Amino acid sequence: MSRDPLEQRVLSLLRNHPDVQTIELVGSRAEGRANDRSDWDFRVVTDAFERLAPSLPKLLAPLDPIAQQWDRLSEHPCWMLMLVGPVKIDLIFAEETQAPGPPWTPTADNLAEIDAHFWDWILWLGSKEAAGKEELLRDELHKLFDNLLEPLGATEPPISIVDAICDYRGARDRAEASLGVKIPRTLEDEVAPALENSRRFHSRVSERS
Repeated sequence: MSRDPLEQRVLSLLRNHPDVQTIELVGSRAEGRANDRSDWDFRVVTDAFERLAPSLPKLLAPLDPIAQQWDRLSEHPCWMLMLVGPVKIDLIFAEETQAPGPPWTPTADNLAEIDAHFWDWILWLGSKEAAGKEELLRDELHKLFDNLLEPLGATEPPISIVDAICDYRGARDRAEASLGVKIPRTLEDEVAPALENSRRFHSRVSERS
């Protein structure tokens, strides 16, 4: 069975690294149940995580990621990348464990990281909505509110991806004004149109109005 070119690229960048014992595609992409927005999950096994982890940005630079960061809320270390497309890639170190971090505390220095986390999260939620996972979507929207939107100043959990995007834009803009910074709109310009052009997004907008 032939591999997707993106899968092949990720494997070729990592599988021969001396600190990578194995890397394999897992999840919906591996199981043939993915939709157009599904992320690419790779399970990485290493016996030298502390040495490999700092090398990931350089190792994956040939993919030209527009954002990459650790998932601060996962129970296992997960290096998240976003590519033009938009495309989401997760490198999951399932044999390692970590304590989930606290909600964000917005500052002038981390607002861009918060922005990357939001658009990565909302793109992932778009794939879950497309798969009809409504209960998971509701739970994650509450989690998004608790850990990211409320710290930015939002006042109530969003009930849809539409609401989450609208709430985030307003809260981010207010945070920029209060903190005296302006972050790039690169990720918003890449991710938002992919969600806003979906039929489901427009039906939600109609319901909201």
